[in-house]
Amino acid sequence: MLTRMLVALTTLLFGAYPRWIGTRPSRQQRIYFANHGSHLDTVTLWASLPPALRRRTRPVAAKDYWGGGLRAMIARHGLNAVLIDRQRESPNDDPLAPLHAALAQGDSLILFPEGTRNPDDTPGRFKSGLYHLACAHPEVEPVAVYLDNARRSLPKGSLLPVPLICTARFGVVVKPQAGESKDDYLERARAAVMELA
Repeated sequence: MLTRMLVALTTLLFGAYPRWIGTRPSRQQRIYFANHGSHLDTVTLWASLPPALRRRTRPVAAKDYWGGGLRAMIARHGLNAVLIDRQRESPNDDPLAPLHAALAQGDSLILFPEGTRNPDDTPGRFKSGLYHLACAHPEVEPVAVYLDNARRSLPKGSLLPVPLICTARFGVVVKPQAGESKDDYLERARAAVMELA
């Protein structure tokens, strides 16, 4: 019920229009990685997926923000999000453990490799999580996505969204290449997102 309401509201107010440019919708397990400028990014990308894919695609969200109250209800019961701890209690804690578990059970993920919202049009430097997930799960396709207008619809610090048409542009699959360094891969993945802008 909550899921249908979120999709309907997002589609009505913001469009959440998909444009499949470098790939097509597929049941292949994927990590959709995108630029991050707004809290609308998650629901825009998620709502733009076909229903069959949406049901098995889980957004990744920060537990410190989405782990309590109404946000937790939306994250858990509406989006079926994977919540991660951004603060490690121990140096041995792996913040990616819940993501590895979700991928191991066959789910696809929505990931924002910048780690936090960025007020600029172009994505900031990607953190290493995408690289580690892509290397540990070579059967999963990392797909570049550019989210257009969500940042302007609900900029950081705003409480009420402005209804603007938001688009999710789905680009190419970006897998790590043999011998490619972590930094080179992350820069290539970031460039694939920027090419869709």
